[in-house]
Amino acid sequence: MVTTQQARVAPVTVAKDLSIADLRTALAAGWRDFCAAPGYGLFFGAIYLLAGLYLWYALTTQGQSMWLIPVVAGFPLIAPFTAVGLYEVSRRREAGLPLTWGGVLGALRGHGDEQLPMMGGFIFVGFTFWMILAHGIFAIFMSESGMGAESLSLLSTGTGIAMLSVGSVIGAGVAFVFYMVTVISLPMLVDRNVDFLTAIIVSLATVRSNTVVMALWAAFIAVTLFAAMLPAFAGLLVALPVLGHATWHLYRRAVVA
Repeated sequence: MVTTQQARVAPVTVAKDLSIADLRTALAAGWRDFCAAPGYGLFFGAIYLLAGLYLWYALTTQGQSMWLIPVVAGFPLIAPFTAVGLYEVSRRREAGLPLTWGGVLGALRGHGDEQLPMMGGFIFVGFTFWMILAHGIFAIFMSESGMGAESLSLLSTGTGIAMLSVGSVIGAGVAFVFYMVTVISLPMLVDRNVDFLTAIIVSLATVRSNTVVMALWAAFIAVTLFAAMLPAFAGLLVALPVLGHATWHLYRRAVVA
C-alpha cells in the first residue's frame, strides 16, 4: 500500500515532445467537456466575470479609471485558481466519476492538506505584487506630469505611451512567470496528492522542456482572455471554462507518469 508520504515523493516524468497538435487536441477536449457539463463552466466563468465587473465598478465610481489598465492586464493572473473546479470536472469525466456540486466544489479544498489553498494565496500575492509594480511604474513616469491617476488623457502623451510600453513589458514578464508556476501545478494538485513545491517544480520543468509550445499556449490564453474581457467581460463565460478544461487535458498529456 502506498503511503501519503510515498505519494508525495514519487518521481514524476514530464513529456518533452509536446507539439501544436497537442494544443489543438487539448482545446477540442476542453470544448467537449464544456458542452458536456456547461452548468459548471458557466458557474465558474460567472464568478470570474462578476469579479471583473466589481473591480471595474469600484474603480470607476471612485474616479480611478486609470487603474483599470493594470487591473485588466493582471486579471488573468487569478484565472488559473478560478479554474480549479473546472479541472475537477474534467478529472471526473475522464475517470467516469459522477459530477456533483459537492464533489466539484470540494476540489477547491484540495486533498485536505492545505496545499491548494496555499497556491491560491501565492496567486493572490502575485496579483498584489503586480498592482504594486503598476503603481510604481505610474509614479516614476507621471510624478511630474501634473495629472492624476483618474485622468486617461495622459495616455495620449509621450510620457503616457512610454509608461504603457514599459508597463506592458514588465507585466508580460510577471504574467509569464506566474503562468510557468501555475499552468501544470494547479491541475496536478487537483489530480495528485503532492505538495505545492513539487507541483511548481514539475510545472517549471514542463515549460522548460517544451518552451515554444508552452509559450504559444500562454500567448493563446492571454489573447483569448483579453478578447473575452472586451465585451463587458461577458466572453469569459465561455472562454474561461473552455481554457480551463483544455489546460487539464494539456496537463494530462504533459505529465506522463
